[in-house]
Amino acid sequence: MHVALCQIDTTVGDFDGNVKRITAAAERAVEQGAQLAVFPELAICGYPAEDLLLRDAFVAAHDAALAEVARKAPRELAILVGCLERNVDASERGGRGLFNSVALVRGGEVEVVARKCLLPTYDVFDESRYFEAWRAPEENLVTVGGVQVGVVVCEDSWNDEAFFGRRSYSVDPVERVVGAGAHVVVNLSASPWARGRTSLRAQMVVAAARRHGVPMIYVNQVGGDVELQFDGGSLAAKASGIATQPTTFAECVTVVDTDAPWTQQLVEPALVEMQHAACVQGIRAYIQKFGFSKVVIGLSGGIDSALVAALAVDALGAENVTGIGMPSRYSSGHSVEDARALAANLGVDFHLLPIEQLQDAFDATLQPVFAGEEPGIAEENVQSRARGVLLMAYANKHGALLLTTGNKSECAVGYCTIYGDTNGALAPIADLWKTEVWEMARWLNREGERIPANSIDKPPSAELRPDQLDTDSLPDYDALDPVLKSLVEEERSVEETAAQTGMSRSEVERLFRLVQNSEWKRYQYAPTLRMTDRCWSGRRMPVSHRYRER
Repeated sequence: MHVALCQIDTTVGDFDGNVKRITAAAERAVEQGAQLAVFPELAICGYPAEDLLLRDAFVAAHDAALAEVARKAPRELAILVGCLERNVDASERGGRGLFNSVALVRGGEVEVVARKCLLPTYDVFDESRYFEAWRAPEENLVTVGGVQVGVVVCEDSWNDEAFFGRRSYSVDPVERVVGAGAHVVVNLSASPWARGRTSLRAQMVVAAARRHGVPMIYVNQVGGDVELQFDGGSLAAKASGIATQPTTFAECVTVVDTDAPWTQQLVEPALVEMQHAACVQGIRAYIQKFGFSKVVIGLSGGIDSALVAALAVDALGAENVTGIGMPSRYSSGHSVEDARALAANLGVDFHLLPIEQLQDAFDATLQPVFAGEEPGIAEENVQSRARGVLLMAYANKHGALLLTTGNKSECAVGYCTIYGDTNGALAPIADLWKTEVWEMARWLNREGERIPANSIDKPPSAELRPDQLDTDSLPDYDALDPVLKSLVEEERSVEETAAQTGMSRSEVERLFRLVQNSEWKRYQYAPTLRMTDRCWSGRRMPVSHRYRER
């Protein structure tokens, strides 16, 4: 059987747009000789729809869109597409009002043929809030072209005890559909990307194909949805290998023949390449799906703002990116020079708005209430907030969105000014450690200088007081990042982190206090493009608590 893996970028609630994408991909599948086309999870309404799913009018609009797909799709093609289904038993027997389901669209007719069994409630997922779990996975079967096809949805494949070494749920839906007679298993998925996720998924799909001895076809959503980045990475696997290398971070229609030999071995792209693609997709999707085209960035001459500017150019084009330098009385000469050089390298507009007069005005205005006090953090933060005002003013005046330039290391320990350098509509690199920022900057320069070498090589500084360096307050980032990764991403204890990293226990304890004391800042931080399983949106910590680990 010829199966089309239709990897598309849907938008939540854009029913007209989603229908057009589905029908256009279906036509391409027919042109390539497909008998069956498989689309991602909940492709009709977009994923994740969250509390829109609680609105009857939204579900009704979904139903109309599904009917439109049936009217417009090629009649000769069988289509499996993720959809909503009302749970008609909910009013009498209780439970959620919807199933996360799969419809077979064929010959102008629609039939629900499968329902999702395993509903994740970890990380960024909360599916049991909306959906009823299906209890009979062995019924998720459909016959297409004389072939018995088992249908599972996303999480349904993530419970293979032989692969993971344990089960998170009591039932393995893939095992059940194969046991019920499936000759091919398809998975309709909306699995967001994170570090290592593409490789893990591929290994999981290949392992299932080997274990069950049937072709496994995995179709994943692509595109950005605020923090979440969907990488696609759709895959067709047999015990012997994969059919073709998966496409990541781009829409595609790939047709495979389940009767042909599949012998390719997976070639994995470098992590930094995937991180770059995720950041670029995330910026482009966020800006365009909100109806904007332009962004503005405060360029300090440092590495963080330089990287964000380069990513924005890759996402939107240089003509849609503006940089603004805002030197203070404490800014070094190379800060402006490096910012100018970056703007020239990238081909973006650059404006210089010195803030020394604003500093003087703030000092004079605040003098009556600051009299007798030594200058300190308050005066430093005024500079950052003055810059934030200028950037927001430019954004408002020119119909642009402001991008925040903080990295994960700074965000973790609160080394940022709320309502200052945290201003912005989106934080593209706030889930990249500082060491990863440097790595990506060097990767971007692999074919020629885009980011000035001095921005990469000079010691990082906020330049809010004379001769200030980040290392005045924090360890060197090469030492700091492994500690923060242990505490934040791996949730290790202070004692374990000290033993693992070699940093003194007292210093690890101090850094963990900074992490815990900064939760309120992260609560107000701009939406962050998710690069890891422990991004700020998926790390659910109470903002107000008194637990301090010793």
